[in-house]
Amino acid sequence: LYCVYSNHNDCMEVCIMINSLIITPLLALVLSPLLAGIINRTKAFFAGRKGPPMLQRYYDLYRLFRKGYKISSAVSFIFFISPVIIFTLSLASAVLVPVFSFIKALSFQGDFILLFYLLALSRFFLIISALDTGSSFEGMGASREAFFSALAEPVIFISVLTVLRLHGTVSFSDALVSGLSCNPVILLITAVSFFIIMLAENSRIPFDDPNTHLELTMIHEVMILDNSGPDLALLEYASSIKLWIFSLVISRILLSPLKLSAGAETASVFALIFIISIAAGIAESLLARVSMLKVPKLIISAGITAFLAYFLSFSNIYIW
Repeated sequence: LYCVYSNHNDCMEVCIMINSLIITPLLALVLSPLLAGIINRTKAFFAGRKGPPMLQRYYDLYRLFRKGYKISSAVSFIFFISPVIIFTLSLASAVLVPVFSFIKALSFQGDFILLFYLLALSRFFLIISALDTGSSFEGMGASREAFFSALAEPVIFISVLTVLRLHGTVSFSDALVSGLSCNPVILLITAVSFFIIMLAENSRIPFDDPNTHLELTMIHEVMILDNSGPDLALLEYASSIKLWIFSLVISRILLSPLKLSAGAETASVFALIFIISIAAGIAESLLARVSMLKVPKLIISAGITAFLAYFLSFSNIYIW
């Protein structure tokens, strides 16, 4: 309030930064479990079922946080600290993705490197915690996770470079809220490649089936078989936040060339995230889980789409 009445620019920038450090992760904490509910209800609709409540993930997290632990005697301290680290890193990465243009997120040159490597570091702890159990099944899932993420990472950075080039900045956070007019076709192609990678990074169909109970076909779920109680709740919460981050990035990419009022922008962001969740549910309803040998081909197809958008960005002036 002092900053508002004093109209001091430096003080206002500090207040905006504090608001972004509070509001952005708070929105991720509150709204991220809702995305899984939207996806599940969409899948239930296509299957002709009523489906679980939209808030089912909140109930599951509450139930898990109240449960006790069941921990193997073969694990080390890595297994104990990994859930907290994974959750913290996932929440920290949410600070770098702006939800609204009128609430500036933490931004600097090359911030996208920190954003996606925070997520990569959380994946690293998930992998080593799975290996720490000594289970052959969890080790198999960790190996698959490492291989598929190595294929997906270049696609992410190519898509990010396309957005940066179109908006003429080296800050991903600033590019997502720039409001500069650019070719919407290129942004749409980039959003499609990001959507495919979102399904892969969050272990959704057709890359993985989060509801399967056959360890031989699992990727993400097999790595957390030994976790229980609050540890499992933190891992599930981190997974929801990661899905929120990718959905938010896609929605901000599509809205980046538009200059909207605060109310219209708020409604548009939440509406797009809702639509993206429904699209993920439709994809899971219409597509089948592919074999492990075909997963790299799907990721490579996303890479080709990202390369297409990147090359088109060089001729953006002529296309537009």
